[in-house]
Amino acid sequence: MKFDIKEEDMIIKPYKNEGPIYIREQKGFFQRIRRDLGWLLMLTFIAIPWIPYNGQQAVLFDVATQKFTIFGLTLLPQDFMILALLFMVAAFALFFVTNWLGRVWCGYTCPQTIWMLLFSWVEERIEGSRNQRIQLDKAPWGVTKTRKKITKHSAWLVISVLTATSFMAYFIPAKTLYADMFFFEWSGITSFWVFLFAFCTYGNAGFLREKMCTVACPYSRFQSVMFDKDTLVVTYDNERGESRGPRKRKVDPKTVGLGDCVDCNLCVEVCPAGIDIRNGLQYECINCGLCIDACDDTMTKFGYQKGLIKYASEQQMAGKHTNPFRLKLIGYGALTALLTLAMVAWLAQRTPIEASVLRDRNALYRVNYEGLVENPYTLTIINKTQQPLHYTIDLKGFDIAKLQSPALILVEPGLLKRVPVTIIADGYDVDKKVTKLEFVITAKEDPSITITTPSLFYRN
Repeated sequence: MKFDIKEEDMIIKPYKNEGPIYIREQKGFFQRIRRDLGWLLMLTFIAIPWIPYNGQQAVLFDVATQKFTIFGLTLLPQDFMILALLFMVAAFALFFVTNWLGRVWCGYTCPQTIWMLLFSWVEERIEGSRNQRIQLDKAPWGVTKTRKKITKHSAWLVISVLTATSFMAYFIPAKTLYADMFFFEWSGITSFWVFLFAFCTYGNAGFLREKMCTVACPYSRFQSVMFDKDTLVVTYDNERGESRGPRKRKVDPKTVGLGDCVDCNLCVEVCPAGIDIRNGLQYECINCGLCIDACDDTMTKFGYQKGLIKYASEQQMAGKHTNPFRLKLIGYGALTALLTLAMVAWLAQRTPIEASVLRDRNALYRVNYEGLVENPYTLTIINKTQQPLHYTIDLKGFDIAKLQSPALILVEPGLLKRVPVTIIADGYDVDKKVTKLEFVITAKEDPSITITTPSLFYRN
């Protein structure tokens, strides 16, 4: 038997076409969810630095003074344990959602996706529909093409600068940042960071686009580790759709030996990653559901049942039920809950004051001219509140000793102060060569703000 195989039939065709992706704008249920959620997240991102709290900016990450303020909670470098817990909670929450719903983070809430689709929306308003953009790029340079390109890139740059400025408002007080912007009084370092972030936004959302998701982002590479047969992902019903092919609307596909897929290619044209979901699950897929909206729209026009492309698990496509109590999903959820409880417990036991005591390294003790034993110390007091406080120092567990220290110690909010203190005692009255004691530091304005720090007293 002789087979007539052509050379082009032996070439393995890629799932994704190389070259620029021209995204077709699509309306539908999932696009409406993404649009509303995207606007909500963007407006929240812009608005948070403008929220006042106790007369100050509610959220401010002051890198220069190493002080993070979040709605009255002041975090200093000593509190970075909370950031470690927060990152771990976010990581396991992402694993939990991914195992359950696939890459919905990428499709609906990732800043890269939101800004990429925002830039695409602006591009469509200026350059026209998908086909018009393709023709515009193929056309020679002229007045119309130059005008549209300049207008588009100008709009992108304005959005990028506003995005970068909004981001910098988390690190520089918003009122100061925007006032300096309007009067062109930004410092060199502020200008550098704003234009650096603007350049990154412009490049990522305007040019790199899906390449950030498929090449630079590691999430697309290790997501398969979190998937299982019960994970809900965007799936094409191959049994129902094949064989695909064009047909007239009123033609029954069974009479012409075709499946429900009319091969309109809209599922590819609306995909931000430029893949064909009909080739099966691919790591580039961000689970955005745009192909579902496009396919459902086509199915409605042809009078077919929706759901040719849908969110479904491998088990569901095999006619089985999805197991909601699988070990991996429960494990990710349990770890997320436990780490969240640990973070809450850490915050609950956190005190708005921190103190440490350091003994004089040159001498454990000294004897003064009166024959009394002196032990010098240096107390470090950190004020974690947002108000200046006056602190008093008392001695506990060593009644026969005398404490020499300032009567009141002023510490500004978010700062630390080192205070030299001395304990004096008659060596004959002290039974042991080493005596345990405690320094009690209390805020005068609020006695509930107090801390006890242990130390030792030495005699000859």
